Formats: sequence, structure tokens, C-alpha cells
Amino acid sequence: MELRVLDLLLTLLHFAIIGFNLFGWIWKRTRRAHLICIAITAACWFILGIWFGIGYCPVTDWQWQVKEKLGEHNLPNSFITYYADKITGKAINPALIDMLTTVCFFSAAALSVYLNFFRKKRRPGN
Repeated sequence: MELRVLDLLLTLLHFAIIGFNLFGWIWKRTRRAHLICIAITAACWFILGIWFGIGYCPVTDWQWQVKEKLGEHNLPNSFITYYADKITGKAINPALIDMLTTVCFFSAAALSVYLNFFRKKRRPGN
């Protein structure tokens, strides 16, 4: 497959995962899938992170390999940092991006856990 197409597909996959991690808890039909997606993300960040560094994302790893073959070097650790810099045209502090990513992720995870396990189910007629 052409490397530029693969890079585009990995970018779209990244944005889909990020979007679903942030907002998949909203719709009742996607809440279970959201919880699974959040759990997989957390496992990558914290279990695979034991060996590859906390916050490790295999999709980022694959995409950075593609980008390096395309001639991009000195890539940040974070896909979100990469695109925040690219979109704004500025070098945004990676620690700020990591903090915002962490807060958003754990907020979405907490909402997902609450909605999947603790929120009382409404009965028809109540």
C-alpha cells in the first residue's frame, strides 16, 4: 500500500479512536463499546506502557514508522501533540497536551464506568 495512503488511514483511525474515547459514552447504544475502547486504550497506556513507556499507543508507533519512511523525523511522543502543533503552527508544550489528554481521558472513562455500572436503569412508566 502506498505509504501516504497508509499514513492517512492511520490518521483517520487515530481521530476515530480519540473521538470515540471522548464521546462514545453519550449514546446508550455505544456505551458498552465505549467502555471496551477505553479499557483497551488504558491497557495500552499503562500495561504496554510498562515496556514501551507510559502513554504508549501502538497506532502512534505504527504511524511514526510510516512517517519516518516518508521522511519526517523528530516526531513527538504524542499523536495529539503532533496534530496540535500542525494545526496551530506553533510548538505547544507537550506537558500541557499530556495533561489535557489525561484529564479528558479519565473524565470520559469515569462517565463510562458510571453509566455502564452505577446509573440506575429507568423502567418504562417511571
